[in-house]
Amino acid sequence: MSNSVDVDVLVIGGGPAGIAAAVELRKQGVQRVTIVEREAVLGGVPRHCGHPPFGMREFGRVYSGPVYAARLAAMAKEHGVTVRVGTTVTRLESGGRVQLADTEGRASLAAQRVILATGVRESPRSARLVSGDRPVGVINTGALQSFVYLRELMPFRRPLIVGTELVAISAVLTCLKAGIRPVGIVEAGTRPTTRRAFTLLPRLFGIPLWYETELDHIEGNGRVEGVRLRGPGGAVRHIDCDGVLFTGKFTPEAALVRGSHLLLDPGTGGPVVDQYGRSSDPSYFAAGNLLRPLETAGWSFREGTRIGRSVAADLHGRMPEALASVSVERGEGIKLVMPQRLVVPHAPHGSGVPQGLEHLQVRVAQQIEGTLEVTAGGRVLCEKRVSALPERRLLIPLRQLEIPAAGGTLRVAIRLDA
Repeated sequence: MSNSVDVDVLVIGGGPAGIAAAVELRKQGVQRVTIVEREAVLGGVPRHCGHPPFGMREFGRVYSGPVYAARLAAMAKEHGVTVRVGTTVTRLESGGRVQLADTEGRASLAAQRVILATGVRESPRSARLVSGDRPVGVINTGALQSFVYLRELMPFRRPLIVGTELVAISAVLTCLKAGIRPVGIVEAGTRPTTRRAFTLLPRLFGIPLWYETELDHIEGNGRVEGVRLRGPGGAVRHIDCDGVLFTGKFTPEAALVRGSHLLLDPGTGGPVVDQYGRSSDPSYFAAGNLLRPLETAGWSFREGTRIGRSVAADLHGRMPEALASVSVERGEGIKLVMPQRLVVPHAPHGSGVPQGLEHLQVRVAQQIEGTLEVTAGGRVLCEKRVSALPERRLLIPLRQLEIPAAGGTLRVAIRLDA
């Protein structure tokens, strides 16, 4: 690797959002676009998902994850995007300079703009505070998919699945494809975090689904032998199993942001951005699940396309400068809101300025019913009734908001029923 390389745009992360952003940049006439990816090939998480459905909205066809990932990689090549795999970014510096490392050593790369698209990761057992032994057979969905699809190994035969976020569907499908029969699925809430249609899949294959139930203790000498569950009213039961599969509870892969000069949002766990995906350093933008956990590959692809369009407009001098902005803060019942800043005045449709992120994206902290409100200076700008669960997407169109003058604050909160 040479000591210094200059590019127009550097994209960090070769998943759906990063590839979509890079391809859109090339379509918009940006010449020198480079993706750096620490894995050996492009594609991101879909590479590990050997089941459909991927690609319907992007390509008009349904693919398995690996085929979809290969299609994305081919798209990057077709549009002349430079790709550097097996390359790790070690540090972000002001003004778009980053430090890299690969098998040949370290280097510095300077870019006019940098797009961060590093995705998310699942929370490990240690972050879930589950007591018990430390046997073999306790993994998350990503590790399961790596075992099954990349290494053709079976980490267990009869695991307990923890969680009912959307990724739990992927976990069940992966298990069934590998001949693994889950003994059950536990969910701490009173209903599945993902849509109720999720319940059809375990029912179809005879997998019990226990609500208001938490994993209390893991047992095993050498490998998992069983678990203790705590159900409604504190009732305790023992379940024999040979593995525990933790699903969901995603957090942005934001180590680079935490170690940099960029502002980090404690709600999302990702960088603070405006509606164009622009961070506190205008040389850096962000796209995909780094912005907030968790959206689908298709959503991330479309988001990457929007951010790529914003960056191209910025390079071509068509982007509003981030000099005047309004902050967006979380109120009661809100876990996260993104974007956290809105540049004002907001460019209307047809102005020639890319719309970027067209919604305030909101998540709640817990299962809740009430009225979702957006206020400014005590004035209600938007309100709607919601019955929401954690990790389910709530969207507030920016075009419906009368955004206050620079220096003001938007507040997003849920007003509980009296």
